[in-house]
Amino acid sequence: MLSPSVINAFTIDVEDYFQVSAFAPFISRSQWDARECRVERNVERILQMLRRHQVQATFFTLGWIAQRYPQVVRDIVAEGHELASHGCNHERASDLTPQAFYEDVYRAKALLEDLGGVSVLGYRAPSFSIGRTNPWAFDELQRAGYRYSSSVYPIVHDHYGMPEAPRFAFKPTGGSGFIEVPPTTLRVFSRNLPSSGGGYFRLLPYGLSRWMLRHVNQAEQQSAIFYFHPWEIDPGQPRVAGASAKARFRHYLNLQRMESRLERLLSDFRWGRMDRIFLGGTSLNA
Repeated sequence: MLSPSVINAFTIDVEDYFQVSAFAPFISRSQWDARECRVERNVERILQMLRRHQVQATFFTLGWIAQRYPQVVRDIVAEGHELASHGCNHERASDLTPQAFYEDVYRAKALLEDLGGVSVLGYRAPSFSIGRTNPWAFDELQRAGYRYSSSVYPIVHDHYGMPEAPRFAFKPTGGSGFIEVPPTTLRVFSRNLPSSGGGYFRLLPYGLSRWMLRHVNQAEQQSAIFYFHPWEIDPGQPRVAGASAKARFRHYLNLQRMESRLERLLSDFRWGRMDRIFLGGTSLNA
């Protein structure tokens, strides 16, 4: 049963399997061009799926991908989806200086806008790497011309997370119009549980993920943010040699089930683009 009054944001982080942070110790950026890139075919499958369900989504697209596969960007825009930024080279925001971060996000925005012919308003940091140690990132995003971010994950995690952050859209820089829209969590016993996709969506039973999203929609009357990556619908992707057991578990778990689960998710909820949901007058926490 749908929650008729609430539209959720369906988002895709456009990067390939060899670019994820969990594999960074095993694959250097200098090796990326030598790897088999599968993002074109996977994005096309996602576009077909969204077309079947008549859903428009937000694609946080890596500049590295856009530069090498410009038709991917053009196809996203042609289908009516929001084109947004994932930075250039999948560098964690927390690993960069403010100036280096600004240069990365400015360059990515300019590249995407040039290829897509549309304004790029949104940004998502690789590995949700904006948190308590680098709040200056919001100022740099505003300086680069962005209007919103979806980069602070209010959970406890070994690679990222800021559990004390607000769970829903808020203004991180006071009186400015810039907003941060965190991935969705469910508050249970004074702890935020991840409820917005990625590896958790592949790990948990589908019914539990659906229940958590429905609770956010119905009990809290808030829009949820769901995210995943094109490589998550690709069980035939090359395996990364030397990866740790933890990295392999997180990356390869239930890839073969992901596409069918996404089909169910698209049918069970109402979905839309980040910009149209959150830049259109949504009430925000100051």
